[in-house]
Amino acid sequence: MKTSRRVFVGGGSAAALLAGAGAPAGAQKKYDEGASDTEIRIGNTNPYSGPASAYAAIGKTIDTYFKSVNEAGGINGRKVKFLSLDDGYSPPKTVEMVRQLVEQDKIFALFQSLGTPCNTAIHKYMNTKKVPQIYVATGASKWGDPQHFPWTMGFQPDYHTEAAIYGKHALANVKDAKIGVLSQNDDYGRDYLGGLKDGLGKDVGRIVKSVTFEATDPTVDSQIIQLKDSGANVFMNFAGPKAAAQGIRKAADLGWKPAHYLNNVSVSVAAVMKPAGYENAQGIITASYLMDATDKQWEANDEMKAWSAWMDKWMPGANKADANHVYAYAVSFLMTETLKRCGDELTRANLMKQAAGFQKFRVPLLLPGITINTSPTDFYPIQAVQLQRFKGETWELFGEVMHAESS
Repeated sequence: MKTSRRVFVGGGSAAALLAGAGAPAGAQKKYDEGASDTEIRIGNTNPYSGPASAYAAIGKTIDTYFKSVNEAGGINGRKVKFLSLDDGYSPPKTVEMVRQLVEQDKIFALFQSLGTPCNTAIHKYMNTKKVPQIYVATGASKWGDPQHFPWTMGFQPDYHTEAAIYGKHALANVKDAKIGVLSQNDDYGRDYLGGLKDGLGKDVGRIVKSVTFEATDPTVDSQIIQLKDSGANVFMNFAGPKAAAQGIRKAADLGWKPAHYLNNVSVSVAAVMKPAGYENAQGIITASYLMDATDKQWEANDEMKAWSAWMDKWMPGANKADANHVYAYAVSFLMTETLKRCGDELTRANLMKQAAGFQKFRVPLLLPGITINTSPTDFYPIQAVQLQRFKGETWELFGEVMHAESS
């Protein structure tokens, strides 16, 4: 259930880098299951295999990040034990694995479990068990509903608002827009489609064709043919990395050259744009909230230099052009800070309280002007994006940072 709709408005300036808060002096130690004087057990599910395995880089980077934290002394002296299981992007498997993590492995919290359908399958369970399902790796709008699901919080900008932006941009920039939509046949795809329709408003009739695919489909070729044949001159590509790349390539093979909008979850240059063919990806538009390592404007940026040095030391064989490494580093930094702020009160309720208490907090690698902001009634940590266009072999930002506001 969604409790709010947000619209984006221009403006906003870069926020100051804020220092992390430590443990309150003299506080008595309090622990829930999964936390102790020496250890914090964090659970995770990730598709290391299957149709969404391009996201395996996220789980691997988080695991490595916590290893680097542990080597530096841990979090307030405690080592993080990160238990990450392969659910293959299969909701029934997610349910099985999360039950194991909660009931057998006795985790303190579930962090960055990936996928809208997978998180949906465990949503009620986690809240019934009162175990944090925190900073989930999906932008579905349902993760920001503290009234009904106080133990679940998102991280990235939500899909609904992102899609609304694309709709508004297409109406303003494409003459006589006729829109074709490719979306995954699940809650992830439906969130994007719903957002697009809301963004179009009275012009929703400009959607001339909407086709879906299953996450397990080998290709989306037939769907792209249908979209081209519909006469659409705008292509809304709401697909994960594998299908998104196939859609880009197939459109080019057919000689179809619509205004092309790509959802943010598939912006990785290494995992999507390169496999699709750089020549086929020119001019594609997406919304972003993170720096891209392939964008030369960040070469002298201190945060990017620190990330690059960290990658060289801890993941020397990894491809820095894969945006999933940047994403995972940023969200791991936020999780580490949230745990730090718990001090010696490592209770699940305090973890959610700290997660709901960020104001203008700077996380490395977020775009300038974008900060983390939460409250007990606002579980959307990132509520700002900037549009970017693919040019050459990288993304090029344009326009201003747009901030989301609850309505």
